[in-house]
Amino acid sequence: MKLLVVDDEQDVQLLFQQRFRQELKAGRIEFQFAFSGEQALEFLENRGTANHVLILSDINMPGMTGIELLQRIKEKFPELKVILITAYGDDNNYHAAMASGADGYTTKPINFDALKQTIFAL
Repeated sequence: MKLLVVDDEQDVQLLFQQRFRQELKAGRIEFQFAFSGEQALEFLENRGTANHVLILSDINMPGMTGIELLQRIKEKFPELKVILITAYGDDNNYHAAMASGADGYTTKPINFDALKQTIFAL
């Protein structure tokens, strides 16, 4: 399963690689990382989406927000699943995410056990 993680914080890459170490080693999961919404869209447009099953995106990023990215992905690539992640678990973000077609929503700090269950259930 290929996942694209989108977050302006570059240390997220190491965090996901550590937390999914066993799944990576077993070949059950493969990550790609984008550090902005714009970079994520460019990646999807240039490399295609055939092998990407899921996008995990932060909501609060400079430039294009995660909500805006979600809307663009659902317009261009409706088959992709998108889970939004936020440090601010407010109702406005949650409702905006769900209204825009998010397939999931979680808050930071990320509960990686719950996230793994969600990912492998999709």
